[in-house]
Amino acid sequence: MTNPLARARGHGSAKSGVHHWLAQRVTAVFLVFLAGWLAYAVLALAGADFATARAFVARPFNAALLVLLVISMFYHAMLGLQVVIEDYVHRPAAAITLHFLVRAGAWLGMALAVVNILIIALGA
Repeated sequence: MTNPLARARGHGSAKSGVHHWLAQRVTAVFLVFLAGWLAYAVLALAGADFATARAFVARPFNAALLVLLVISMFYHAMLGLQVVIEDYVHRPAAAITLHFLVRAGAWLGMALAVVNILIIALGA
């Protein structure tokens, strides 16, 4: 006759799990809509030259959606890889190293993508 609360005690804190779960679901919903826009963009630009594609990205609405797509995609991937590392990497040193590499790669990818989108959109 053990109380369920007694079984749960001592298994660590549950402070950030809800945020992680919600962030992953929200980015997934964003990606569904943004993937639809991306499919439209790819079909609209099929066979177009570089100048037409650049003009398409230079429109503020399209540039903003492209930036949102890139940020959501990298953040969603970072959250997913974090779960994989937590579930399957059991050595603390390896887990810390992989967490760092995944986060650094995601933030670097976001920064590079956003800067390049802005360069294309602003025509610099």
